[in-house]
Amino acid sequence: MGRHREVRAASGRALLAGQLATTRPALVRVLAWSTVEALPALLSGILLSAAADQGFLAGRLGVGCLWLAALGAAAAVRAYAARAVFPYVAAVVEPLRDALVVRVVHGALARPEAGPAEVARLTEQVESARQLTATLLRTLRGVGVTLVAALLGLTLLAPVTLPLVLPPLIVAGWLFVRLLGPLVARRRAVVIADERVAAEAGLAFEGLRDLTACGAQQRIGEAVGATIEAQGDAVRSLGRAAALRSLTVALGGRLPVLAVVAATPWLVDRHWLTAGQVLGVAAYLLQQLEPAVRTLAGMAGGWVLELAVVLDRLAAVQVPAPASDQAAEALEAPDAGGPAVRVTGLHHAHGPLARPVLAGLDLELAPGEHLAVVGPSGAGKSTLAALLAGLLPPQRGEVSVGGVQPHLLPGPLRASRLALVPQEAYVFAGTVRENLGWLNPEADDAQLARAVALLGAEELVARLGGPDGVLPDPAALSAGERQLLALVRTYLSPAPVVVLDEATCHLDPAAEARAEEAFAARPGTLVVIAHRIGSALRADRVLLLDSGHCLTARHGDLQVLSPLYRELVGHWLGSAPSGGSGGERTAEPQATGPASTMPGRW
Repeated sequence: MGRHREVRAASGRALLAGQLATTRPALVRVLAWSTVEALPALLSGILLSAAADQGFLAGRLGVGCLWLAALGAAAAVRAYAARAVFPYVAAVVEPLRDALVVRVVHGALARPEAGPAEVARLTEQVESARQLTATLLRTLRGVGVTLVAALLGLTLLAPVTLPLVLPPLIVAGWLFVRLLGPLVARRRAVVIADERVAAEAGLAFEGLRDLTACGAQQRIGEAVGATIEAQGDAVRSLGRAAALRSLTVALGGRLPVLAVVAATPWLVDRHWLTAGQVLGVAAYLLQQLEPAVRTLAGMAGGWVLELAVVLDRLAAVQVPAPASDQAAEALEAPDAGGPAVRVTGLHHAHGPLARPVLAGLDLELAPGEHLAVVGPSGAGKSTLAALLAGLLPPQRGEVSVGGVQPHLLPGPLRASRLALVPQEAYVFAGTVRENLGWLNPEADDAQLARAVALLGAEELVARLGGPDGVLPDPAALSAGERQLLALVRTYLSPAPVVVLDEATCHLDPAAEARAEEAFAARPGTLVVIAHRIGSALRADRVLLLDSGHCLTARHGDLQVLSPLYRELVGHWLGSAPSGGSGGERTAEPQATGPASTMPGRW
């Protein structure tokens, strides 16, 4: 197994706090605009009190209207602030999403046993974390600042009411904090129970025929039923804890209103409150404080719980630590004349109970050697390419390229050691020059032109407008055209080892031969995952893979040693068009049509 360290965040809260710390300037701007947005909440009671006492109750209608107009102006300022704050909310949330995606992808790449379903589930949780964080940030900034503004306004308008408002509000806040931990734990238990039910029921459904044949329906049914019952217990436990949320609303939102209403006659009789102040206090309590407490309690039972559970799940994803200093030093060290590629005791299976596709593979490639890898479909050819490229860590055994284990190296260092061209070539929107020089940005026009000519891509590059032509939609290119551009890009790479994983399958035999001969003449070592016999004929040696077994020899020797290899050769020769063999250069045009038109592929 790969000898890389694994790093895990202590908790979802630590994961969130660490990422938010990187967006502190945006958070400061969110708080600043939210403060401006809370202006009506701060002024509403004061302005209503002034409108009543100094205007309408004093018989001065115009003065009262002016105070109400000032409240309307504050509302207009709030609308502008609400609009201005959203770009900064995005500046907080989007980097969080990007960081979580990187974490999930790195964790999946570090664990080859991670299946597509697990990766899809984690990716869905990343999107949930993004949406929940955005929702909470939008709501909390409004509710939190509004609550503070209401209390500050109440202090300025009628401080005599604070002894009636603050004690129940403090008790509600204490209860809110005490409930949050148990609610998160019980919500996490519900999520885990849901996943367990889905897994158990899915396994039972997939093996239904075998279960029926073995007469195990009752036992499996009882096991699944017990899992469902445990899920129900977790949901009921969460419901009991969530029911206490209503107590925080009653204490923090409604009890202060009842206390002020009960004390108002006494306060007014003693001239501690005017009629306008009563109106302003009511506005603070009914329009600001009570809705804020109710919203906070609802968030604690919904969005906060969901976000806490999702982040804890993502924090549990194990990600590889950066490459060790020893690996980086080994990369920089000059090769001591050893093999370019060494594979020792390599073992790989696609599951713990699956038959290995590679079992004890030993292989050495000298610098400049050209190897073709052949075998039936599913024999492990692409798996071997991924192991050589460091995309998979060896389950057993060791792979080294130039004396370095490639899976221990970070991407840029690994790419400088080995270049992999997969079957589905990657071309991105941009100029032709940017695509061709992606692995070697220092390549000049002469190097680009030489590589394009050697690979037979002159006509394609000219049609695209030359090196400075723009590719607005790479999907508009055919699969063969994308492969041709990727081959030119890889030829320009400084990597001394190149692996072509059926990277010419969308080219015709003549174009494929031209590409492989160009790479064979290029300084360095070449490994070709072959799909035509021509690739084997051009190679120095051929590696035959079949059901975990391997055999390496020259083409002619393999025909004597292996019946399977003779069968593969016969399949090609029997399906090749008359007038030529797949291993020879022909005068056919170098088309880049779809692979389905190419006969004799393995």
